[in-house]
Amino acid sequence: MEKDKSLKPIRVITVDDHEILRGGIKFVLLAFDDIELVGEARNADEAVHLCEQLQPDVVLMDLMMVGMNGAEATRAIRKKYPEIQVLILTSFLANDLVQQAMQAGAIGYLLKGISIDELADAIRAAAIGRSMLAAEVIQALLQPSKPSSQPVLSKRQEEVLALLALGLSNEAITKRMKLSPSTIRHHVSQVLNKLGVTNRTEAATTAVRVGCV
Repeated sequence: MEKDKSLKPIRVITVDDHEILRGGIKFVLLAFDDIELVGEARNADEAVHLCEQLQPDVVLMDLMMVGMNGAEATRAIRKKYPEIQVLILTSFLANDLVQQAMQAGAIGYLLKGISIDELADAIRAAAIGRSMLAAEVIQALLQPSKPSSQPVLSKRQEEVLALLALGLSNEAITKRMKLSPSTIRHHVSQVLNKLGVTNRTEAATTAVRVGCV
């Protein structure tokens, strides 16, 4: 089906202190008519400046940079420009890094090994406010200490629990996952039942205690 030429492309900037990686992202995004790379930043300070200057829809943010790190840059951007979505794209997968980035307001967390199409899909999802967590990220957040210690949760319930454990409210989870409030309430209720707890705080605490997060 022919694309609607009236639709504006998603405006993206990349933030990475490695020029070759910025160049690689720039090259692969040329393959998509609905995504336009409008700027590149070498560090967090440049990223904040470009957001003011260019007003992109999505920022592809590296985490480990000289000076202000990616999580701090994400917090600064989201505070000044809440309409701009920040999508983490990094080589690092550590529980504390994921938590810092998501708590700073990132819409998603991806690893640099993802495919070109997966990156494009994540950018499209971020542009409409839908959260994208790489499968490896969810696994890192929900790592059981023993096979029998973690209740059997569906993939969607695991993602809800991960966001619960990061301290997000039902409303915030609804926005991140782009699902209806009633659907999120249902998933939260199922998570609470399977964990054998009565509220979201106990769910997060239990998840940490038994090694789910």
